[in-house]
Amino acid sequence: MATNNNKEIIYLPLEGVESEHCALIVEKGLAHVEGIETHKVELNNQRAAITVTNEEVLANAVTAIKDLGYGVTTVKKVFPVLGMTCASCAGSAESIVSYEPGVVNASVNFANGNLTVEYLPNMTNATKLQKAVQGAGYDLLIEDETKQQETLEAIHEKKFKQLKTKTMWSVILSLPVVVIGMFFMNMPYANLIMWAFSTPVLLWFGKDFFINAWKQAKHRSANMDTLVALSTGIAYIFSVFNMLFPKFWESRGLEAHVYFEAAAVIIAFILLGKLLEEKAKGNTSSAIKKLMGLQPKTVVVIQPDGTEKQTAIENVNVNDTILVKPGEKIAVDGIVTTGSSYVDESMLSGEPVPVLKKENEKVFAGTINQKGSFQFKAVKVGKETMLAQIIKMVQDAQGSKAPVQKLVDKIAGIFVPVVMSIAVITFIIWFILGGDNGVVQGLLAAITVLVIACPCALGLATPTAIMVGVGKGAEKGILIKDAESLELAKKVNAIILDKTGTITEGKPEVTGISWLQNNDTAKNILLSIEKKSEHPLAEAVVKFLGDTATTPLTNFDSITGKGAKADYNGETFFVGNKKLLAENKVTIADELLKQAGKWSKQAKTVIWFANSKEALSVLAISDKIKETSVQAIKELQAMDIELYMLTGDNEATAKSIAEETGIQHYKAEVLPQHKADFVKELQQQGKTVAMVGDGINDSTALATADVSIAMGKGSDIAMDVAKMTIISSDLSKIPQAIKLSKQTVATIKQNLFWAFIYNLIGIPIAAGILYPFNGFLLNPMIAGAAMAMSSVSVVTNSLRLKWKK
Repeated sequence: MATNNNKEIIYLPLEGVESEHCALIVEKGLAHVEGIETHKVELNNQRAAITVTNEEVLANAVTAIKDLGYGVTTVKKVFPVLGMTCASCAGSAESIVSYEPGVVNASVNFANGNLTVEYLPNMTNATKLQKAVQGAGYDLLIEDETKQQETLEAIHEKKFKQLKTKTMWSVILSLPVVVIGMFFMNMPYANLIMWAFSTPVLLWFGKDFFINAWKQAKHRSANMDTLVALSTGIAYIFSVFNMLFPKFWESRGLEAHVYFEAAAVIIAFILLGKLLEEKAKGNTSSAIKKLMGLQPKTVVVIQPDGTEKQTAIENVNVNDTILVKPGEKIAVDGIVTTGSSYVDESMLSGEPVPVLKKENEKVFAGTINQKGSFQFKAVKVGKETMLAQIIKMVQDAQGSKAPVQKLVDKIAGIFVPVVMSIAVITFIIWFILGGDNGVVQGLLAAITVLVIACPCALGLATPTAIMVGVGKGAEKGILIKDAESLELAKKVNAIILDKTGTITEGKPEVTGISWLQNNDTAKNILLSIEKKSEHPLAEAVVKFLGDTATTPLTNFDSITGKGAKADYNGETFFVGNKKLLAENKVTIADELLKQAGKWSKQAKTVIWFANSKEALSVLAISDKIKETSVQAIKELQAMDIELYMLTGDNEATAKSIAEETGIQHYKAEVLPQHKADFVKELQQQGKTVAMVGDGINDSTALATADVSIAMGKGSDIAMDVAKMTIISSDLSKIPQAIKLSKQTVATIKQNLFWAFIYNLIGIPIAAGILYPFNGFLLNPMIAGAAMAMSSVSVVTNSLRLKWKK
């Protein structure tokens, strides 16, 4: 597998890994596979992430997981290979396919000319394999991609339908068994009829429980399937024995009862619980599905000869020119080359107002074009697009574990063996103290204990809440990279805000201009000089004087730290700071000085424009505070969070911004390395610190903070380092992120409470603790229903997060 030289992560889609306990079993299994360097099971994403040393290890990893009784979603296909002339061609084609990322097994039969391949559908597909084979001079005959491409989504859908069928039939066949068992026990052939109906439920629809339990037993391990197989298997065998040898009990003065209905109904209820759980879990990952659905499948590419060609999204290359018509989704990231339009970017940023896109503006995959049409050049395609990065970030976050999960992991590891021990002790106590019916009652109580003690609710408590929380954040334009920062955000009591690009727009604008003598020639000269200048403030002036015409200049010279000068019609003109004018003995009129003084007090940057004798004009430039910043700061202060503003700007500017926004603590003229020191200073005071920034200069401070938040319109480095990203760069999303953290953690605690309480109350009652007081014994069927409902209630409680404000 060529890609693994760079240690690319391989994702194995898992089947049947439904609780944290199952995940631990798979983790242990992978630890024993030679050649796997790192491994992690992501319960939420139903996948294992591994890195391997060579291509053969992947097949061993898949086999190891299957041996443990779990599944790996793979696709097996047979394709005719074209262009082979000898047996060595077959060997060559086989090794090429084997080395493709995501291929588990591949073999080419030269006699019939077929390639038999098993691959991971999330990593490769028939088209990719065909391209690899074509590269070596052969070809693969594949059907139409739309017919043959079995995506993970389609495979899961198929599995869900199979589960639905199994559940439906097991319920239909269990119903008559229950009716006879409850009301018509004395009818002729009652036992035989019940046996006939319950056998297919157990041995056909419930066979997976027994197969998986056996695989677990071989590895000296036990999981949920072990509990189900033991309880239903014992009830079934006990009932068959009683039906065939009733005399054994009757000779001892006891009735030979059968419990076929308990065995069948437990299987039916557990399958029903799984079905409801799968359906609910499908809803928890709806954020990912929505994001994935944003990218169109085909695009119109403009060919070099100017013709339009409909092209599949996977065949789009960097630098292709793509046409976007009104109402269409943008397929890849790029830069507008011709035309303009408003684009709805709300799916990425959470901001409802469409954004105007003109020439040289960036556009992103998944956003929707409004009324105009335009062409753009593809800059990032496939996995590189912002949308693909967001999807990966959300998936990784949903697969990460919150610190609270460590406790659950420990419990899950010992849960099943403890329950099995309790069941055995229950039977022994009943056998000793239960009198004439001790064996039968003990057996039933042990079965009920095994059925009711489901570790699934416990295993689902944290992951489902994290999944919904991260998904909800993504929909609101808050990207959360890992579960830990989502859990930690609620504890934040100090936030450090960078000024430029975080509180302010980060785009300097001309906010005022005052002329001594206002004429078109002077304006033209000013614009012409600024157009040649590379200073960031020059851009603001050019934008402000946009409609003015330019004039030809000579002797242009940029003077570092002061400004620029150029000649027009034999006279020298200057644009820059006061120092530049003073050095060139330029006089400044009082009225311009007064205006400049007023602007300086407002912490605005002042720029002068002059000829060789006198100042002609003064301009004020400032970085506007974002409209939402003031409100967001008020909200954060209302949540009892201390706010600190750090900026590299001068004291006057910092003071002015702090007063306008209501921030009490600020530091001016702060160097990048000092930002990280300030984070540590606050941490030493026992504070949980969040750092909010947008530039490369904030990356060290972001990495040092407890919770790091990057602004989406800032630098890629800041976003890489940060654990959260606000795509729209809107500060008001931060109080939302903290509220989301509080809600998610509260949901996790509720889930864990109910899962623990359920088992603490359920197991003793199942064991028969109430029997000596009021003669109550829990029926195994009711235990099966209660167990199914515990998992469903936990997932449903997590889904409530979606509708909270």
